Amino acid sequence: MRQSFAASRRAVLQGAAGVAAASALGVTSAAAPAAAAPRSRTVRIPRTVAHSVTGPGAHLAPVRTRFPIGHVGVSWTGTPRGVALRLIAEDGTRGAWTSLRPLCTAGADGTEAGARASVLLPAGGAAGYELRLPHGVKDVRSTALDTVDGPSIEVAATARTATIGDVEVITRAGWGADESLRFKEDGTENSPQTYYPAQTLTVHHTAGANGDPDPAATIRGYYYLHAIENDWGDIGYHFLIDEAGLVYEGRYSGTDGIPAHDADGDMVTAFHTSGYNSGNIGIALLGTFTEQAETSAARASLTALLAALSDYHGFDPQAAVTFVNPVNGVTKDVHTISGHQDWLATECPGAVLYDQLPALRADVAAAGGTARR
Repeated sequence: MRQSFAASRRAVLQGAAGVAAASALGVTSAAAPAAAAPRSRTVRIPRTVAHSVTGPGAHLAPVRTRFPIGHVGVSWTGTPRGVALRLIAEDGTRGAWTSLRPLCTAGADGTEAGARASVLLPAGGAAGYELRLPHGVKDVRSTALDTVDGPSIEVAATARTATIGDVEVITRAGWGADESLRFKEDGTENSPQTYYPAQTLTVHHTAGANGDPDPAATIRGYYYLHAIENDWGDIGYHFLIDEAGLVYEGRYSGTDGIPAHDADGDMVTAFHTSGYNSGNIGIALLGTFTEQAETSAARASLTALLAALSDYHGFDPQAAVTFVNPVNGVTKDVHTISGHQDWLATECPGAVLYDQLPALRADVAAAGGTARR
């Protein structure tokens, strides 16, 4: 039987996580105590400013923008290796070339996994950039993003203490999600929510920069890249965790359940494992863990979140299961808690993090994430 959670999912700003989210968006009032009634707050959410360039020919010359670039998103088809980018400062100084490695292949069900490579690179306020494209690269699209200093809008956010088990989650409003990005120009939702019983939990890394000074801004960058550039209609993960251990709500799931779920306790389908999304919850750690480990704070939050979700859904964290996609019947033998590369040909969640999954499962079980029937 699922554990009962009394609070609404739309108010998961509690403790340090809530203070961090409120501070980041200019909210000065403190988080409400557990017994307090919901309070409506107004927060300012920065609109993402974007400048996109499409096609190999358009990238023969350097790309410059009229705004300081916080991140550059690049996507392409063809060979996944050999694409490189270098930043251009305001005075024209060129930085070093950085190889772009698409280490986390994802997408909607029904699409070919890894068919389109996608990378988000921090730009640190650069004035421009240029790409180096090897032979065989096609359908190139790059997008310069400013997720911090664009024009802002005011939205109402309910500040109410709520948790998933003992885990505090910063809501979409808390990290500054512009909900208009989920909609097409005609006002229809690009990817309407569908819900299915959860079967598995999958660990990812975002394959981005480590030591991120502004995780919320980076999440807004992934959101734009996934929702608009990849045309998924939303961010691909259900939850994200930064190096400080803060947990962020990902894929939109309505207003009547805990994050990533509806009122019946079914999980919303996201876009983190092509072909195996429905019934599969995706949790991404911000950063790259091919050669270094996650921080102790991120690991603690990952363990706690996996334990809370296991408890909620009645999972045995150390079990091996047969996943069955409820949409198309596709099956996969995996652990209840798996890594992205257990599903698809990818380096995600990075060799170092992936090697820790057996110990992580044991830690989750010890933390209380055992089956409840």
